[in-house]
Formats: sequence, structure tokens, C-alpha cells
Amino acid sequence: MPEQLPNPSRKRRDLLTFLAVVAGLLLVNFIGQQFFFRLDLTQEKRYTMSAATRQLLTNLKQPVTVTVYLDGDFPPPFRRLQQSVRETLNEMQVYGGSNLKYVFIDPSAASTEKARNEYYQTLFKKGLSPTNLGANENGKRVEKIIFPWATVSAGGKEQRVLLLRGNQAAPSDVRLNQSIEGLEYELASAIRKLSPGKRKLIGVVEGHGELSNAEAGDLIGSLSQFYDVYRVDLSKVRDLRALNAVIVAKPATAYSEIEKFKLDQFITQGGNALFFVDAMRVNLDSAARTGMLSFPQPVGLDDLLFKYGVRVNADLVLDLNSGVIPLVTGMEGNKPKVEPMPWQFYPLINNFSTHPITRNLDAVYTKFVSTLDTVKATGIRKTPLFFTSRYSRVLPSPVPVNLNDARLEPDRKLYKDKFKPVAYLLEGQFSSLYANRAEPGTTRFQPATSPQAKPAKVLVVSDGDFVRSELDPKTGQPFRLGFDRLANTEFANRELVLNAVDYMLDETGLISVRGKQITLRPLDKLKVIEQRSRWQLLNLVAPLVLLGVFGAVRAWRRKRRYASF
Repeated sequence: MPEQLPNPSRKRRDLLTFLAVVAGLLLVNFIGQQFFFRLDLTQEKRYTMSAATRQLLTNLKQPVTVTVYLDGDFPPPFRRLQQSVRETLNEMQVYGGSNLKYVFIDPSAASTEKARNEYYQTLFKKGLSPTNLGANENGKRVEKIIFPWATVSAGGKEQRVLLLRGNQAAPSDVRLNQSIEGLEYELASAIRKLSPGKRKLIGVVEGHGELSNAEAGDLIGSLSQFYDVYRVDLSKVRDLRALNAVIVAKPATAYSEIEKFKLDQFITQGGNALFFVDAMRVNLDSAARTGMLSFPQPVGLDDLLFKYGVRVNADLVLDLNSGVIPLVTGMEGNKPKVEPMPWQFYPLINNFSTHPITRNLDAVYTKFVSTLDTVKATGIRKTPLFFTSRYSRVLPSPVPVNLNDARLEPDRKLYKDKFKPVAYLLEGQFSSLYANRAEPGTTRFQPATSPQAKPAKVLVVSDGDFVRSELDPKTGQPFRLGFDRLANTEFANRELVLNAVDYMLDETGLISVRGKQITLRPLDKLKVIEQRSRWQLLNLVAPLVLLGVFGAVRAWRRKRRYASF
């Protein structure tokens, strides 16, 4: 049989096809470089950076390094957190480019126990504390000591980032999911706070028995990391226009009309305000000795807040979900025996709205808190931020307060007032309390609407102690805001205040990233156990069967094709 020569036309066609494929690949690569895009096919867009984050990363003016202390071999739930951190940083690096670098470190990777402990001590000094978090793996309880932290360094400064947040009362898988939802905000917020820029100004009002410098020490110190904070005496300043926000923290005496006018003008002209006020007066010394009656505490702000859309009621809330107080319960030898006892006047708040300020927040600690009602205020959006538990009780003024009542078992049948709001966020264009009236102390008439009127935000919390730090009895130094030394627990008061201030003052809208939601889709654990062997066998055998079938079909087609030769 004569040898067949290759067909020149077919050879030319194959060559042209090859060249066309190469040209197409080069063209696609060129277009991809010129027109950048990424596709996120997940339902909740978990891999999509917000516009605020993209803008922040694109405009980085200095190199930023993120060091993550979450490397190593973890159980599956922790690997999910680890992988989510890596994926988030990968996405951030796309927009940050060469100005954003990250590295993962395993704190337990040292070759000797001594070296490992020395490295642990280095992390402790940085304020990076370890966490012992448990999980279920293959039906067994697994616990792992991890350092769920990252540090963000830029311009010679360093910012710590806690990666494991969420509600500690939630199951471990829910808490891990809450932490993953907050990764973008936590990392982006740390980068923003290290980025050079003009710092906003915050005034902490004084002159009416508000918190002292020591009691407000951690509040002022925490805010001072990111803002310029000053103490402000309203009786000594002409106006508050130089400030971006003011904080009224636990006043004890009444504000004058002139001082209220300055606050009112500041808020109606676009200034933001945070009010932490007590509706009722309580003296713990009297309550500890013989008991007392708590009456309303007039600080002169009721009409101002009422005009803005909220009323602080003259009552006190008792809650079965509460903190503790120290009480003498007996004698040990010649020394009194002191034990912590539940005190229903100290509600622990663990019910929050889904607002970015409070989303995925841990519990907060309150003391002698009152209920809030909303009233009509045109154009004002009112958002309740947190509520008492379903087992609460409201006592109207006057309220008997006696520390010895903590020794008694509460009557649960009386705790029928559930989910009472104790904090509101008000947003919009506020109407002035002094509209169509003369300015206090003068004859200057105030118009119905000021020409300088601008929208503003106001936070009202019916607890002045919410921002008060306990003082160390030995040193007199303030503990961290929200730390309860009796329970040896740190609550999320500090985080909530920082979130609120960020929400009010961050013009980029980065705080809205806290609203990101990732839905948990857990497998049926019983089915996993029952069908484990079946699926393992399928995963092992199915690829081999498919490979064998493919080989047999290919051999049959090859034999059929070349049988004629």
C-alpha cells in the first residue's frame, strides 16, 4: 500500500488554528490587564470588598504590613477562620497593591519549649492574649490555644486587631461566623486609623458633676488614639462649632438654659452628640446601710431630648440577667466572708439590633438603667440599639433600693416586662428647642429654622455608668471600660462607644461594613455520622471507575478508527 503524504491544506489549517488560539490568549490577557474585574458568585457576596474599603486601600499613601498570628494546624472550625483571614487579606491586596503586605506566623512553631514561652511573653507584652476555644471534631471535643490577633503596622505605628470577636454566649460555630463577618471591618478600620489625615475633635462636657478624669480615663484614652479629645466647660466657651462631637457622661447637676442653648445649636447645625444620663438618683452608701428611695435626678436635659424624639423615663429596670455586687454572707474566723451576689439593678444587656454599631457585639454592662420612649419628631429616624432581657421588671419612681435585697430570691412572676429599649440612635435634621424663642439671656429672636441647619446624629443611653471605668482600689488607676473586677470579665461597653463614634464621624462609611452577613449552612450532623462510610467509599471508588470507563471507551474508539488500516 503506497505511503500517504500529509495534506498541505490540512497542515496549513492546523497551523492557522494554533496561531489563532495563541493570539486569542494574548488578547484575553491584554484585556484582563487593562480592564480589571473579579466575579463573586456567593449569595451574600462574601468575597466582595465594600466601596469604602476599596477606596481606602486604593488611596494608601504609605506601606502597610499586616502580621497575623493565626498560622499552624487547627481543627476545621479554626481553619475556617484562618482561611477567611487569608482570603480577606488576598482581596485587600488586590486593591492595596504593593503598599499592602501580610505575613502569617505560628506562635507555637519554636523548636524548644523555652523559645516558645519566650515568644509567648513577647506577645503578652504587646497586649495579645491567647484564647482557649473549643470545637467538636469527629464527635470529639477539641481545644486549642490560639492567638486570634493581627497587628497592622504603618508609619512607625502599630494597631492591634482582635480577629475572634462576636458574642461569647453564642455557640462556638456561631461566634466564629460572627468573627468572619467582621474581618473586613476590623482590618480596614485598623488601616484607616493608621493612615495620615486630619483628626476629628471630640469634647467631653464637664462642670455638672460629670465623670472625673480618672473615671472617664479609659474612655478618653481609647478615643484619643484616633481623635483629639478635650474636656469642655459649657459655661466658659462661646460655642461648640470647632468640635465634631460632644459626650455628656453622667451629669449630676442641672444644665443652665444658656448651656443647653449651646448644645442645641451645636446639634441642630450638624454636630453629633452622645448622652449617657441617669434618670434616677441612687446613693450606694445609703443603699448599703439602711436602704433608700430613689427619686428622679433633674439635670435639665429632658426637654432637649424630648424635642429630639426620645424621653428618658423616671423609673429603674430590674433584670434577672444581671451583674453582681459584693455582700458579707458570714464570718470566716474573725474575718467577714464576702461573696458576689446577683443584683437585679445591674442588667447585663445581650439583646441588640442589627445596626452596624451593635451587630455581633458581646454583652454590655449597665447599672441603674431606665427605660426610653420615643415621641414624635418630624424627620428623625429613631433606632433602638439594645434592650433588656425577656425577664425584666420596671419600677416607677420612687424606687426602693437596698443592697440587702440581693440576699433574697427574686420572685420570677414579677419579671414580665421584656425587651425594654434602653438606648436609641436618633438621625436626621433636628428642630431647635429654642426655635421662635429668644436666645436665653438676650433678646435675639431665634428663627424657626437656622440657615446653618445640617443633619446630625444623637445617641441616648439611659445609664451614666455605661462609660464609667472602675478604679483600682490599690493604685487609683482606671480599669478598661467595661471590665468588672468581681466577675473578672470585660464587657463590650468600650467597643460599643468606639463603634458609635466611628459611625458618627467616619465620612467614608466604613462602619457600614459591620453589617456584612454570612449565612451558616451547617451539615446535618446525624446524617454525616450515619452516611460517613458511604460517602468515603464513593469518593474513593467513583474516580477509579470513571477513569476505567474513560480508558475503555478511548481504547474502543481508537481500535475502531484505525481498524481499516
